[in-house]
Amino acid sequence: MSTLTTAPPTRDIVVPPTQRRRNRRGGPDAPLGRHQFYRHVLLIALLSVMFYPLAWMLGASFRDDSAISDPGILPGDDFTLDGYVTGWEGISGIEFWHFMANSFLVATLCVIANLIACSVTAYAFARIDFKFKKVWFAIMLGTLMLPHHVILIPQYILFRELDWINTYLPFFMPKVLATDAFFIFLLVQFFRAIPRELDEAARIDGCGHLGIFLRVILPLSKPALATTAIFTFIYSWNDFFTPLIYLTDPDLYTVPLALRAFIDTTASSAFGALFAMSIVSLLPVLGIFIAFQKLLVDGIATTGLK
Repeated sequence: MSTLTTAPPTRDIVVPPTQRRRNRRGGPDAPLGRHQFYRHVLLIALLSVMFYPLAWMLGASFRDDSAISDPGILPGDDFTLDGYVTGWEGISGIEFWHFMANSFLVATLCVIANLIACSVTAYAFARIDFKFKKVWFAIMLGTLMLPHHVILIPQYILFRELDWINTYLPFFMPKVLATDAFFIFLLVQFFRAIPRELDEAARIDGCGHLGIFLRVILPLSKPALATTAIFTFIYSWNDFFTPLIYLTDPDLYTVPLALRAFIDTTASSAFGALFAMSIVSLLPVLGIFIAFQKLLVDGIATTGLK
C-alpha cells in the first residue's frame, strides 16, 4: 500500500512596507542611491578643479607666447608646436634630452641607494635584537621632525671640503647612510608583519641573517620596496633645491634647473617652451606611477598590518 507524501504548504514572503520604501530610496539593495549620485557629482567637481591647472598647462604648451595668458584650456586658432621645438633645443646649446638623462641618472642612483640602505636598516630594527634598540629607533624617528634647512649649511661645508660640489655625490651619498627615516619606518612596519616562523624555518635550513634577509624578507616585501622606489624616484626627479645648491655647471643641470632657465628676469622668457617641457618632464613620472600602481597601492595598504 503506497503512501502519498505532500509538501508542506509554501508561504509567501511579505516585505514590510518600510523595507520597500528603504530600497526605493537608495538603501543597500539599490544599485545607486540618490546620495551616491550626489557624492559622485561632488567628486567629479573636485577632480575638475584639481585637474584644471594641468589641463591649462597642456593647452598653453600649444599656444604662442603672445596668447599664453589665455585662461581657456583649448589653444584655439593660435595652435602651434613652437614651444616643443624651442624647448627641446634646450639652453646654452644643450638639448633638453640631456637634462632628462641627468635627472634619470640622479633618480636611479637615489633609488638604488635608498632601497639598499633603508631595507638593511629596517631589517635590523624589525628582526635583530640589540642594545638600546628602542632608543635608536626613537632617535631615527625624531629626525623626521628635523628641518632640512638646519643641516643645510654644515652639510654644504662638509661636501665642499670633500670636493663634491658640481658632482652628483651630494644627491645619493647621504641616502647610502639611510637618512630617509620615513622609508625606514615604512619598511620596518612591513617587515614586522611577516611571520617570524619563516625566519625559524630558514635558520633550520642553515640561513643566517643575510640569507633570511635576501631569501625570505625581500621577496615578500615587493610592495613596500616598490613604494619606496616610486616615492624616491618622484622626489629625486622633482627636486629643485638640492641641484640649485650644489650644481653650477649647465651640463650637469637636472630637469627642474633646466625648466627654471627658460625664465629670465633680465631678458625675454620662453613660457611656451617652459610649459611644453614641463609636460614632457611629467611623462616619466606618470609612466612609472601607472606601471607600478598596483604595487604602490598594496604597499601602502598593507604596511603596518599584523
